[in-house]
Amino acid sequence: MEYVLIIISALLINNVVLVQTIGICPFLGVSNKVDTALGMSAAVVFVIVLATMVTYLIQIYILDKLGLAFMQTITFILVIAALVQMIEIILKKISQPLYQALGIYLPLITTNCAVLGVAILVIKKNYNLVEGVVFGASTAIGFGLALIILAGIREQMELVDIPKGMKGVPISLVIAGILALAFMGFSGIVK
Repeated sequence: MEYVLIIISALLINNVVLVQTIGICPFLGVSNKVDTALGMSAAVVFVIVLATMVTYLIQIYILDKLGLAFMQTITFILVIAALVQMIEIILKKISQPLYQALGIYLPLITTNCAVLGVAILVIKKNYNLVEGVVFGASTAIGFGLALIILAGIREQMELVDIPKGMKGVPISLVIAGILALAFMGFSGIVK
C-alpha cells in the first residue's frame, strides 16, 4: 500500500512541474507538439529512474560514509551530466534507432532541473532504494503526463484566435496555472 501512496502522490498530488514548479523550462519549451512531448517524456522517465538509482547509491555509500553530505548538489549535478553523456554514447553504439528516437531530448535532459530535484527529494524523504525508484518513476511519469496534456492543449490553441499579447508563453502559463488547479483536485485522495 505504501508504494501505491508514493505513486499517487508523485504522479498527481505533488506533480513535480505543476505543484513543485520544478522543470518549468522544458515543460514550456518542449510542449508545442504532442509528438515532441512524448519523446521528451520517455527520455525523462528513463533518465530520472537511472539517475535516482545512481545518486542514491552515491549518497548512501560514498557521501554519507565519508562525511561529505554537503557535496550532494554538486556531486549529483556532475553524476547526472556524466550519466546522460554515457547513456547517449552507449545508445549511439548499441541501439541506433533508440538513439535516433531520443535524439535531441537526451542533451536537453542534462539541463532539466526535475532530474536533480527528484534525486535530492529521494534523499530528503529518506526513501530506501526501491521506494526511491518508485518515486522517481512516478514523478517522471507525472512530469510526462503534464507535458503531454499541455502539448495537446497548445496544439488545439493554434486553431483558436488568441489576442496577440497572449500568444506563445503567456497563454501557456495561463494554461499551466489552470492545469495546476485541476491537479489540486487530487489532493484529497491521499492524506
